[in-house]
Amino acid sequence: MALPALPTLAPSVEDFDDSVALVVPAPGPGPGNWAGAASALLVDGTYWLTYRVRRPLTDGRGVTVVVARSQDGVASEPVAEVHRDAFGAESFEKPVLVPVPGGWRLYLSCATPDSKHWWVDSLTATTVEGLPAGERRVVHPGSDLVGVKDPVVTHGPGGWEMWLCCHPLDLPGHEDRMTTRRLSSADGLAWQDHGEVLAGTPGEWDARGARVTTALGDGWFLYDGRPDAASNWYETTGLARWDGARLVPDRTVGPLRSPYSDGALRYASAVRLPDGRTRFYVEASRPDGAHDLVTMLRP
Repeated sequence: MALPALPTLAPSVEDFDDSVALVVPAPGPGPGNWAGAASALLVDGTYWLTYRVRRPLTDGRGVTVVVARSQDGVASEPVAEVHRDAFGAESFEKPVLVPVPGGWRLYLSCATPDSKHWWVDSLTATTVEGLPAGERRVVHPGSDLVGVKDPVVTHGPGGWEMWLCCHPLDLPGHEDRMTTRRLSSADGLAWQDHGEVLAGTPGEWDARGARVTTALGDGWFLYDGRPDAASNWYETTGLARWDGARLVPDRTVGPLRSPYSDGALRYASAVRLPDGRTRFYVEASRPDGAHDLVTMLRP
């Protein structure tokens, strides 16, 4: 598989304007209003998009997760919605939808109230519409020392694989730090942890942390990160390749960023199309500081 033309994902204001289509607008104007943290897949010619809707800290943070379908990858129709209150969560972040035998499973990133801890939960149902009332099961509880969120989940003949974002909780005030660990599973519910595979590099744009956001195929991945704590929520995107033991950042690419406001270009997701092109979805900042969920096609 040829590697998508990632350096042209958003190299300039002109290219960004001409090639990017709006999928879901932020729920309001200004910083802290975000639509994104999305995952996407193509099943039998239909796109399935899953994203969280977030408001500023004073207005409730990540309030809902929406599952939507689309025929063209741009215009989407909401099919199911899950509210954080159903999980006793203070906020939601990146969700993941996957087909399973006999139905669908939705993975959810949930924030523990009054803490910096996160855990990964799930809902399984026979239809997408039935997911809000589906069978619930905690997938990864995290621990007193680590919060876990934003999984990237794939499965095939060899089983299931998860790339999990981990936030160490050992230093108060520094919980924004993040690394990525690789896990495997036979059923997508019980997971075996194979250890850390990606971390930030001192002195680089991802020094504060690195989070896998999508698998491109042939061992290539997109990840996002930031250089310091002040850049939390404003991550930019880079490229890494699996060397058999770890993910190695490609320093010739990135960081890819929005030309607007805080520069955020994060939570990238990629769908490989039958014609060989790739459709990317990404949460991107706009001039007023809000973040929209947008999409773009690349060769």
